[in-house]
Amino acid sequence: MSNKQTVQAAGQEKTDLHRGMSQRHLTMIGIGGAIGTGLWFASGELISATGPGGALLLFGCVGAMVYFLMTSLGEIATYVPLSGSFETYASKYVDPALGFAMGWNYYMSWAVTVTFEIVVGARILQFWYPPEVLPPWIPSLLFFILLFGLNAISAKGFGESEFWFASIKVAAIVVFLLVGTLMIFGIVPNPDYHGLANNWTYAAANGGTGTIFLGGFLVIMSKFIVAAFSFQGTELVGLSAGEAKDPEKTIPKAVNSVFWRILFFYVGGIILVGILVPFDDPHLLGADVEWYEYEARIAFSPFTLVFQNAGIAAAAHIMNFVVITSVLSCGNSGLFCATRMLYAMAHEGKAPKILGLTNKRGVPMYALLVTAGIAAIGFLVDKMPNVEIYDYLLEMSGMMGMFGWLGIAICAWRFRRAFLFQGHKIEELKYKAKFYPYGPILCMAFCVFVILGTGIDALIDWDPIWALQLYLPLPVFICLYVIYKLYMRTKIVPLGKADFTTEYKIYKRGDQD
Repeated sequence: MSNKQTVQAAGQEKTDLHRGMSQRHLTMIGIGGAIGTGLWFASGELISATGPGGALLLFGCVGAMVYFLMTSLGEIATYVPLSGSFETYASKYVDPALGFAMGWNYYMSWAVTVTFEIVVGARILQFWYPPEVLPPWIPSLLFFILLFGLNAISAKGFGESEFWFASIKVAAIVVFLLVGTLMIFGIVPNPDYHGLANNWTYAAANGGTGTIFLGGFLVIMSKFIVAAFSFQGTELVGLSAGEAKDPEKTIPKAVNSVFWRILFFYVGGIILVGILVPFDDPHLLGADVEWYEYEARIAFSPFTLVFQNAGIAAAAHIMNFVVITSVLSCGNSGLFCATRMLYAMAHEGKAPKILGLTNKRGVPMYALLVTAGIAAIGFLVDKMPNVEIYDYLLEMSGMMGMFGWLGIAICAWRFRRAFLFQGHKIEELKYKAKFYPYGPILCMAFCVFVILGTGIDALIDWDPIWALQLYLPLPVFICLYVIYKLYMRTKIVPLGKADFTTEYKIYKRGDQD
């Protein structure tokens, strides 16, 4: 069944998505999914833990890896544009069992993120309205209704809303880069700025170490997961391929545009913050700050500190507004991403078939309802006294996202090999991955390095509970793969049988014998 065909079940809805998103929609979906709490807050944590040099090194390395990852994904998504592409590509070019593990792992990563973002949005509003004035469940419910409505309208409606959400974030970062640059040249006064080469010297004079690198190799290694989490979401461009207009043209443009803009924002932002904010500033985000203390956490954002040092009286209010739009944007992207992944798995036979049905607007409503139901659980958990569970879930989301990146790299490596093995020519590809095969191989090695290095501190200090929390997604992912492989008796797809059409293949038990 082609994803362009309409298959009508008796009394049921259609099963095809609509191609309603343009290149500007795809671009802003990638940017909106990546620019969120990771950039606003994690950058401060990286600077305080690894120094300005360490933070720049982390963002630079992850940015380089994301470049290879995005171009590799762009090659596949341009030739075989499918919604929920990661899971489907893994099933087509590697092993259906890997597709099953990737699909459910990535789905839960974003479903958890949606839950987190909805409740976090209510906490951010407490900067203006304390809980006794506006109970948190009210804005949480309103955010939930808003995000559900935007996703239920149509793919174009989602893309348009995400375009404007992401535009606000981009505008805020551009203003930050402009003001920060003017501070460095003394055009905008900043009494806390001590010169381009003296920032870390000033920190040393006030009890700091006087170096742009802190913590040593092991600390930097353990913080790669934080930097990687900040970039996660860029791959949403590939996930949206099934609903893109003229994918052979829009996807390559969106891939290139997303990467270079995000790299500019992240690297440019971390350079300015590292210059303008001493890495031992007590207001930077630290481990002793609880996640739900959002009024304080706004002050700990290094971007807010720069605005405050510029003498902008309303800096905290401006940043609070920007963070709210960022949370809504990430929640919007997360709900879209999780829904499309569940839709794709239903077409692969890895989720109930009803989740693969769409309404007349091309929206997979049943998949959307299930995902929204998981997000609604946040309302109940929010009333529990142990609200620190959200910090834990957010860390798990970051780790699960790394498994998604690893799977994309494996798919890209296998796709080109199978493509050439079957007699196709490189010239047939409308978009080509950069530096193949070294790009995908580098991505695979980097993902393994980050996954294994995440809990290095816990292992060295021998804190088994902490290590178990950090590494829990690893055995879960392995179990998903092994259980499906044994039960369905799947095998690695031979290069000669890899499918380069946009047709879905529902793998049943025994099909691979």
